[in-house]
Amino acid sequence: MAASPDADAQAVQYLLSAAAVRERAQGLLGAGLEEKLSHFAVDLDRLDACADAVVATIGANYSDLEVPFHARWRHFSASGVDRWEAVAAAAPWPDAAAMARAAFDLAIVSVLLDAGAGPAWRYHEGRTGETFARSEGLAIASFDLFVSGAFSNDPADPFRVDAGALIALTPEELAEGFQAGPDNPLVGLDGRAALLNRLGEVVAADPEIFGQADEPRPGGLFGLLSEQSEIGAPAILDAVLQHLGPIWPGRITLGGVNLGDTWRHPLARADDATDGLVSFHKLSQWLTYSLVEPLQWAGLTIIDIDGLTGLPEYRNGGLFLDTDVLRLKNPDEAERLHAVDSMLVVEWRALTVALLDTIAPLIRQKLGAAGEMLTLAQILEGGTWATGRRLARERRPDGGPPLKVVSDGTVF
Repeated sequence: MAASPDADAQAVQYLLSAAAVRERAQGLLGAGLEEKLSHFAVDLDRLDACADAVVATIGANYSDLEVPFHARWRHFSASGVDRWEAVAAAAPWPDAAAMARAAFDLAIVSVLLDAGAGPAWRYHEGRTGETFARSEGLAIASFDLFVSGAFSNDPADPFRVDAGALIALTPEELAEGFQAGPDNPLVGLDGRAALLNRLGEVVAADPEIFGQADEPRPGGLFGLLSEQSEIGAPAILDAVLQHLGPIWPGRITLGGVNLGDTWRHPLARADDATDGLVSFHKLSQWLTYSLVEPLQWAGLTIIDIDGLTGLPEYRNGGLFLDTDVLRLKNPDEAERLHAVDSMLVVEWRALTVALLDTIAPLIRQKLGAAGEMLTLAQILEGGTWATGRRLARERRPDGGPPLKVVSDGTVF
């Protein structure tokens, strides 16, 4: 008997949640421990050594355990330069809400531009004379576009992102801003531009959410989230997925809803319409982590931060491969290119999420830190992500991940 429309709607709502990401990931980890996965073997006996490597990274950089929050704002402070603080000190914002809308604008656009840049791309920053790559380079390039007014339709107010400016943005303009070209190739440039175009269209089409304070802009989402003085991090993600979800390229839909960063795997079992589906919402969760601080700056209290999951991207995933917690059943697959919807990549990402949950208590135990002293977001920032990057640099000349994934600029 077919499920009712209400049942399908509830199933979709569940899949668009951090709880579903965690539950489906744990299910695939269980399958891996039973040797049922097609591409990966899991060796939890290696997890202790992996945790030691993460603890060493945290100890080297944060001996006092004052680890910052995992968010885009860390990249805006690359090389110890607090670029946002310099803007905030000079901007003529009339109140904290106006500042928060601008911070939301910047964070949303920058996170959406944060898919993997590829090993060859570089960005030269004029203000410091430094050259940056990968996440830091993408952050600083997007920051420079923002402060230059490239996303604003109001010359008198450059520090904003307007829906109309996003809709009109071309790949050529984005390439110029990112200093990309034949000699400095940026992976997924067209996909990034198309994603910002769709962001503009979605924002313009929903002025009740995004145009509460002025012209429709991504930062208008702040108005919705600031209606109460306390909010849980999973509720922030819910709002991001509900109101920004339509920006993602059409992949899998259920009940007419675009499921975004959701993929198929036969071992992801459910007794409803979501059977065979695994959701990750990586960029949406990365964005949610990056909206926490602007909300706090505006005076809100954010709770249940660990209700979000670890991020299934190649630094965290590479950590578990490079420490042999995960092993390819066919080593030759390390040399091949893999599509993001391949079973191998879906397994890798799901195992990454589940293993981050598994290793976090072990890291806390080794550091003598309770959960409230060292949240998952802090473990990601100071530990797993940084250790994944460190090991990649030690093991591969280009510092790239241990697996090669073909990305369109909207997933990794």
